[in-house]
Amino acid sequence: MRVSLAIIAAVSLIALASAPATAGKKKREIERDFYAPAIVAQPAAPAANGSIFQASTGYTPLTSGARATSVGDIITIVLVEKTQASKSNSADTSRDGSLGLTPPTTGPLSKLFSASDVAMGGTNSFAGKGAATQSNALSGEITVTVAAVYPNGTMLVKGEKALTLNRGDEYIQISGLVRQADITPENRIASTRVADAKIIYTGKGEIARASRQGWLQRFFSMISPF
Repeated sequence: MRVSLAIIAAVSLIALASAPATAGKKKREIERDFYAPAIVAQPAAPAANGSIFQASTGYTPLTSGARATSVGDIITIVLVEKTQASKSNSADTSRDGSLGLTPPTTGPLSKLFSASDVAMGGTNSFAGKGAATQSNALSGEITVTVAAVYPNGTMLVKGEKALTLNRGDEYIQISGLVRQADITPENRIASTRVADAKIIYTGKGEIARASRQGWLQRFFSMISPF
């Protein structure tokens, strides 16, 4: 019986340790498919109508220059993210009160009370203070491709940059909507001009593993009531 319980516990711990790795691998594959470069379909052969100009051959007017306008075109996004937030509040209250009565000095009651018996006072005070600050910054560049062009001219862009270092891998992923008017003649656009932007900066490897809890410690953290 004890051996069976030990085997069940060992299998459970192994499954718990392998489950996050399997889930992380599947998530990584889904993200890689999403951020994969857009595949440009082969244009259809022009119709043999005798005309020199064919609009279906990817015509681009001279006024647009070399700006990205079609699916598969490349755009460089300049990461200039910088946000800062702060919040603070404070409260300070105080209250003092006192009451005093003069006892009679004549008559039979003068012998029952003294000056200290009928004097009272009270003090109440409160002071509270709280503050919170948060800031982040991200700089660099990442080149993405146009994944879709909508009827109003807005374009969906997405892409990924993978860096393999000697101590791990770094991934930068970005997706969002851009306007053609915001793109410079060099096909560059600031990340602050990307609507519905989703920027992910993650890493894996030796350095990333060192900053995470071990699988056994995570197990006891989940079942701990404290």
